[in-house]
Amino acid sequence: MISLDNRSGQPIYRQIKENYKRLILSGVISENEWLPSVRELATKLAINPNTIQRAYRELEIEGYVGTTPGKGVFAIGGDTLKAHRINEIYDVVFLEIQKLLELGINKDDIIRQISRKLEEKR
Repeated sequence: MISLDNRSGQPIYRQIKENYKRLILSGVISENEWLPSVRELATKLAINPNTIQRAYRELEIEGYVGTTPGKGVFAIGGDTLKAHRINEIYDVVFLEIQKLLELGINKDDIIRQISRKLEEKR
């Protein structure tokens, strides 16, 4: 379920966070499903519990999981999370489009280029 690459330049907590984001967004972990406890996952992955805690804390800040004191961490998931993630991606896309506009590229050329790239991907 969670795969870690110790040779990666990416910190372990970030790898855990990205794995869980992928699993939640893809529906492998369903909405309201409980994630393993910090201690359980730390033991399973043979890493420091603080690393798991940091990953879970960042997932909560980003809206992927919730925490119930005394019970643990659960996936938010569902359509709400997906809509939130789509809006985040659109914000990034619009920021990049703004940069193109500032460089003097007109809207029609941007639309034409995006359409062409999308057709290439099909």
